[in-house]
Amino acid sequence: MSARMLLIALGCAGAAGILGAAGDNKTSDTMASAANNLLASLNADQRATLMLDFTDAERVDWHFIPKERKGLSMLDMSPDQHHLLHALLSASLSRTGYGKTTTVMSLETVLRRIEEAAGANPFTAMRDPLRYHVTFFGEPSEGGDWGWSFEGHHVSLNFTVVAGEATASTPLFLGANPHRVPSGPREGLRALGREEDLARALLESLDEEQRKKAVIGDEAPRDIFSSNQPRLERQAPRGVPASALNPEQRELLDALIEEYAGNVPPDLAHRRRAQVKAAGNGVHFAWMGPAEVGAPHYYRVQAPDFVIEYDNVQNAANHSHTVWRDFDGDFGRDLLAEHHREYEH
Repeated sequence: MSARMLLIALGCAGAAGILGAAGDNKTSDTMASAANNLLASLNADQRATLMLDFTDAERVDWHFIPKERKGLSMLDMSPDQHHLLHALLSASLSRTGYGKTTTVMSLETVLRRIEEAAGANPFTAMRDPLRYHVTFFGEPSEGGDWGWSFEGHHVSLNFTVVAGEATASTPLFLGANPHRVPSGPREGLRALGREEDLARALLESLDEEQRKKAVIGDEAPRDIFSSNQPRLERQAPRGVPASALNPEQRELLDALIEEYAGNVPPDLAHRRRAQVKAAGNGVHFAWMGPAEVGAPHYYRVQAPDFVIEYDNVQNAANHSHTVWRDFDGDFGRDLLAEHHREYEH
């Protein structure tokens, strides 16, 4: 393993250790407390806009493109309410995940500057770091079923709490445009840089036979295959299986997965790591597109229970999308099914 690969892997492994030792606080409790603090600050009209039933179909209608959304916009909230919303975001994400999310939001001002300099763009007027919407599904509590979402351009966070105990945190989508800020005071900033670097390190470590299995297409798709589907159907995994990797390469694969798992608080990240452990050698890594830096590229990590996708093709391969999806667990479906079985019993 090269020194660069080792540093990347050790850096991510260290972050995992920090997350694992961060404490035993239950995310569902801290999330409910922060959600109720925000609710208490709202007037009647704001509350009516923000609150939907837990069973409302809008709960699974998610997206990440610049468009109008359900829920209450930050544009219609006061600065004090913004602080309370950020407290809820901070309670629902890890420090790393919160940092990525707020950095992605801040890129709206960079993108607006780039588009204004380039000429007319139908979306330019919508580029605003406050054009993000929050929606609650059911009353936040420490004992009931409820959920909430936070959405806007390149951000879709979806959380579901079942019986005040188990919490689901998928789909979790983050994107970055630009992926790398090309100029200006923030030149070189990459909000999702490690997602690219870790995958490249793994690809570079593969020998010829391994790479033949891993690279499943010479051209990258225009976007992630899962798009904004409300539910994913399982497909046969493609790419190189973990069983074909040597120990150092498996360490790199685990480091890549951890970069995504570590976006949520310790108890939720622990659930994701349990999925990885249960998958064992049933995890596959696949790449599409050239290996050269700057060329359009795509990768996916697939296990029996989850899939991670990354795509960087649009805007001359300077526009990235990332997502973690659970085949059965998106929007807490598996947790709800298990709870209903136990309740009926």
